[in-house]
Amino acid sequence: MLGVMATREAQKLADSRDLDLVEITPNAQPPVCKIMDYGKFKYEQSIREKQQRKSQKATQVKEIKFHPGTDVGDIQHKLKQIREFLADGNKVRLSLQFRGRENAHRDIGEDKIAEVLSMIQGECSVEQAPKTDGRIHFCLIGPPRKNAAKAQPQPPAAASAGGGIHISVK
Repeated sequence: MLGVMATREAQKLADSRDLDLVEITPNAQPPVCKIMDYGKFKYEQSIREKQQRKSQKATQVKEIKFHPGTDVGDIQHKLKQIREFLADGNKVRLSLQFRGRENAHRDIGEDKIAEVLSMIQGECSVEQAPKTDGRIHFCLIGPPRKNAAKAQPQPPAAASAGGGIHISVK
């Protein structure tokens, strides 16, 4: 932290060290600048972005289909599959299709989806509530949500001391 100084002095200081004067916060009063090797900074930034892209995992939406007549043994097997999908970080679409005369008793199918949701209640978060679209009753669930990360505190604004800029050296 070199404090507040004139822009020309800061530029001379950066030139004497063979570094760059980089404006960090232009809207602050006075503007905040850093003396650093800008090429090295851009290179490190590109490496960080590449690492982030490499570590990202695209989530998939897996689908598990039910019918109103799906029995207990089949539901237990499908619950096992759902748990595996959620453990892998995937979202799961639970869909129940009504066929023929099953359309007359939609409440049975809706109860079946509600029953499945109650069986895995603590292991997932409901992303889309159950709803009916034509002959299909469905909902979307995902892995349990983690607590939201706390926001990083912002540094206090630099005090204004004339028409200079605030400099820090890296």
